[in-house]
Amino acid sequence: MAADRHAVATHHVPGFITSPGETDVLMVVMAIILLAAVLGFGILFLRLHSLPERMAHRTHKIQFEIVAVLCLISLFTHMHIFWIAGLLLAMIDLPDFGSSLTRIADSAEKIAGIPPEPAPETVAESGHKSPVPEARAHAPAPQHGDGAAASAIAEPLPARTKGLTHA
Repeated sequence: MAADRHAVATHHVPGFITSPGETDVLMVVMAIILLAAVLGFGILFLRLHSLPERMAHRTHKIQFEIVAVLCLISLFTHMHIFWIAGLLLAMIDLPDFGSSLTRIADSAEKIAGIPPEPAPETVAESGHKSPVPEARAHAPAPQHGDGAAASAIAEPLPARTKGLTHA
């Protein structure tokens, strides 16, 4: 065995040096650690970039699509101001003006006697189209000179109580 060694070589060889033709265990272990680190940091980076989008989706925000686009823009351009804007927008509760305005418009049409538009069809989860339930359909518009219509308009609507929205 001593004849295989070169005359200038040291007598004590460190454990990470392999003999010729054998597998370099240190290199294999470091390759696995490097691959795990790259995947771990990549997953952390993408999870952090999608944080505002997940926050907006979890709380069912109206501005979810805007937050998602801001997250994508910040991911591809590396301009962090878009990510900060998306994060702030995901944390803010914007009021829903659309449903109130729709109800006001429906009530104004009902008072004016304009017939309601036909109810749009909804797509069920199975993919088949089904009509909107009949309970949501509007009654026909009252005609002038109709006594029933005058009494229907004159009847007061039940008072609505406003619930507490925050403590």
